[in-house]
Amino acid sequence: MSDRTKTRLLTALKTSGPQTAAELAKRESVTAVAARQHLDSLSAEGLVEYEDVKGAVGRPKRIWSLSREGHAQFPDNHSGLILSLLGGLKDLYGDEGIDRLISHRENEARASYAKALSGKHSLQEKLEALAEIRSREGYMATVQADDDNGGYLLIENHCSICAAATACQGFCRSEMTLFIEVLGEGIELERTEHLLSGGRRCVYHVRQAA
Repeated sequence: MSDRTKTRLLTALKTSGPQTAAELAKRESVTAVAARQHLDSLSAEGLVEYEDVKGAVGRPKRIWSLSREGHAQFPDNHSGLILSLLGGLKDLYGDEGIDRLISHRENEARASYAKALSGKHSLQEKLEALAEIRSREGYMATVQADDDNGGYLLIENHCSICAAATACQGFCRSEMTLFIEVLGEGIELERTEHLLSGGRRCVYHVRQAA
């Protein structure tokens, strides 16, 4: 299987979650037979896994998803080094050192995000600019309208600082505070899915306050 096709299938499962071979085939414009062959090859490499789900009628559907090794194909900013540095920082300076690091990172991001959102007026424009800069940072971010609840969903399909956030969830709290600040006054933001809490991704529901 070509590396390009492999990357496309892995990315499709990463960004859109578990899917059947037929759904992947339609998405990637290949035949269902080719998609199944590629998925079998990825399964042999340990990068994907499947579950056969029974429906009300007919044969069970085989649902494909990324394995732990498959998720590891996406960069996490050198997790081993990050954990080592965080451990050393805490040993040397205690929790205060970690807090100061988080604050420093937040200040740098605030300036960068504020510049990216400058001149954006509507909430949608601001969110799209925020998603673009977050994607450049490795979060694979997108924006969708939330037709059921109003407002928008800021979806991050990957966490590029997952190792650091796992070791210290202050990074996650810091990011939520930062989003509210750069999006402006009168914004309500709620995290409805959280990768570190067992979710497939991080999702934020954002809307103008009533």
